[in-house]
Amino acid sequence: MKAYTFSMHISYQQFLRHYSGAASNVLVMTDNGLRLQLPASRLRPFLSQLGIRGRFRVTVSESNKLQAIEQIM
Repeated sequence: MKAYTFSMHISYQQFLRHYSGAASNVLVMTDNGLRLQLPASRLRPFLSQLGIRGRFRVTVSESNKLQAIEQIM
């Protein structure tokens, strides 16, 4: 398994545009410069009234299949 970390700061309104169908994926830049495309629906558990803010870790399988997204401090 591989893990990537990144920071995300997206407003509530911006996220709703992604989640409501305008775009079903969110593109993030990892700490080491890799671009990851994530399904917006997988970020919904982290949505608050302020949007999505914080540091996250994405874990993927050896075949690059998304396994988990977790918020880290």
